[in-house]
Amino acid sequence: MSFKPPWFARGGHTQTILGYFHRRNLRWTLPAEDLIVESEPSIRILSRATWQPGDRARSPALILLHGMGGRDASTYMLSTGLHAFAAGWHVVRMNMRGAGDSFEICPRLYNAGLEVDLVAVSRSVAAMTPRVALFGASLGGNHVLLAVSRSKAALPAEVKAAVAVSAPVDLLACSDALHQPDNRMYVSRFVADLKTNYARIQARNPSLYEAGREVGVRTVREFDERITAPYAGFLSAEDYYTRSSAGPWLHNIDRPSLILSAEDDPMIPAASVRQFALPESGAVTREVLPTGGHVGFAAATKAPGRFWAAERALSFLAAHG
Repeated sequence: MSFKPPWFARGGHTQTILGYFHRRNLRWTLPAEDLIVESEPSIRILSRATWQPGDRARSPALILLHGMGGRDASTYMLSTGLHAFAAGWHVVRMNMRGAGDSFEICPRLYNAGLEVDLVAVSRSVAAMTPRVALFGASLGGNHVLLAVSRSKAALPAEVKAAVAVSAPVDLLACSDALHQPDNRMYVSRFVADLKTNYARIQARNPSLYEAGREVGVRTVREFDERITAPYAGFLSAEDYYTRSSAGPWLHNIDRPSLILSAEDDPMIPAASVRQFALPESGAVTREVLPTGGHVGFAAATKAPGRFWAAERALSFLAAHG
């Protein structure tokens, strides 16, 4: 299947913004139940699970993971989840630790290298159905790729395939790209979300996090230098980016996996996606399309909110999952 937006809907910023515009009114109207999984001592992960009727073992499950500043109700999660459920999948919309409503049960900071949480949720879901697939967008895509590569030995065999959309597999290169002048509007939004999230987590955990550390932060990289890296045990933002990037691990993937990105993604240089070696087995399919922006991929599609990447993901998973 090919991605063919009209001529006036091409371009990185255009696609990124159109993706938001087309999906902005999506809501999750299907029944959902809370699935709470402990991934580490005192770390509990909240997911929203929507099950197909009947015996759960008869349907495959798709675990969805959001990006930076996202949550289980992020619109790309809703589009992909609704499309998957209509195709017969159980849908599990996972929150990173401290994100969204997960804050209420786990007021901790997430970061790009915490695939341990996704592995834990995968094990829980795999106990209910023998076929599980993973989908991650943006930062969640990095988690997905780390799970099927660096942490593949810990993943249950029931995880059959994975999809990563607009994943920052080279976090240092993506940080450099994000902070280019043309991306000021994205940086402003991300920084505001990060600072707000830190302040409320710090208020709930004053013994773990220093008050006011977020004050004066103006960029994502500064936030990572001042907050993410030290609290996650890294020496610096650069050390955090280097050790948390999925790219160097891609050659280790042994499950069918799709990496979907765009040449004009304003935050993820195409060269940073292409630079890493893939496994000789052919398990990984890497598609870098001429346009699509960052988690945009806005065009006519069967998926709600004109999120073409959701249809591409489900097509791939149906063939390999």
